[in-house]
Amino acid sequence: MDEHIRKWRLILGKDADPEEQVELAGDGLGMDAVLEALYNSERAGGLGASAPNINKWLGDIRTYFPTSVVQVMQRDALDRLGLERMLLEPELLESLEMDVHLVGTILTLNKIMPQKTRETAQQVVRKIVEELEERLRNPMQAAIKGALQRALRNRRPKWSEIDWHRTIRANLKNYQQEFNTIIPETLIGYGKKGHALKHVILLIDQSGSMATSVVYASVFGAILASLRSIKTHFVAFDTSIANLTEHLDDPVDLLFGTQLGGGTDIAKAVTYAETLIERPKDTIVVLITDLYEGGNVSQLYQRANAIKASGAQLICLLALSDEGKPSYDSGVATNFVELNIPTFACTPDEFPELMSAAVKGDAASFRANRG
Repeated sequence: MDEHIRKWRLILGKDADPEEQVELAGDGLGMDAVLEALYNSERAGGLGASAPNINKWLGDIRTYFPTSVVQVMQRDALDRLGLERMLLEPELLESLEMDVHLVGTILTLNKIMPQKTRETAQQVVRKIVEELEERLRNPMQAAIKGALQRALRNRRPKWSEIDWHRTIRANLKNYQQEFNTIIPETLIGYGKKGHALKHVILLIDQSGSMATSVVYASVFGAILASLRSIKTHFVAFDTSIANLTEHLDDPVDLLFGTQLGGGTDIAKAVTYAETLIERPKDTIVVLITDLYEGGNVSQLYQRANAIKASGAQLICLLALSDEGKPSYDSGVATNFVELNIPTFACTPDEFPELMSAAVKGDAASFRANRG
């Protein structure tokens, strides 16, 4: 029988073939069993109530499907079958395929986990976060350093601020052979050594729908904080404010300091961000939220506009995730755009380029170039 028909039979399930005319064998039968347990759980009995059944199912889906599909099925199992209890068992937690969505789910359950499970959860989160850091660190550092070199070039530096490599290259034409030296007609520097050249405030909505964004923001926050030229603040919010800047040296501690799942008061968070701004023209405020405001929306517009008017840059990311178009409040987003606040979703791979544009003072061009 045509393989194409067998694939459709697996996709549509047993109900699409009540007379069992499509023959399945070998791996096909195994695939059908794990798919039925998940997607036809009411009739098939689901994954069962016991941990061994769940653990067997987790092993089976790895046998029959690639990692990307396994991750989707794990998320579906958590959503469709209410298997959050999977994450309360250390043995089951260790057997899950690790991805950024798993971190978000762990964080939502953090407060109710037994101590033994929490220790396992922290190990799992650390492994995933370290993998993300390894992938994202070099692109982020390169983008920021390159942008600073272009945007903050100082043509009248003090002696201690001179970038001698660039100064020499810029003045090679002034080489004096008889004196065996270069006349430094043009001096190039980047500002005071040891001082932050830019201030980045990451303002993160920690409501449950923003879990993946919180994970990526924490990783990027730690990377930014490692750059001497960038002063970084990390502020998480729901209806209250949590300044987690002191944890930026360890993104895992940072993540476990968040409290996913609360309400949302964006206006309060933006008002707090204003108090952190010392040098507006050197400050970039990145507000990561789906803009579903539970607080005073008029105050939100006023404070956001005040940040813009001060000379600081304000960028609103509706999501910082690998997924496509996020769910967000289109009315608030439209008003943000009318206030000339760049407002859009962003993938983690795009974020370094966005920050590079922001450092150069032109985040709007990044938005325009994305189409």
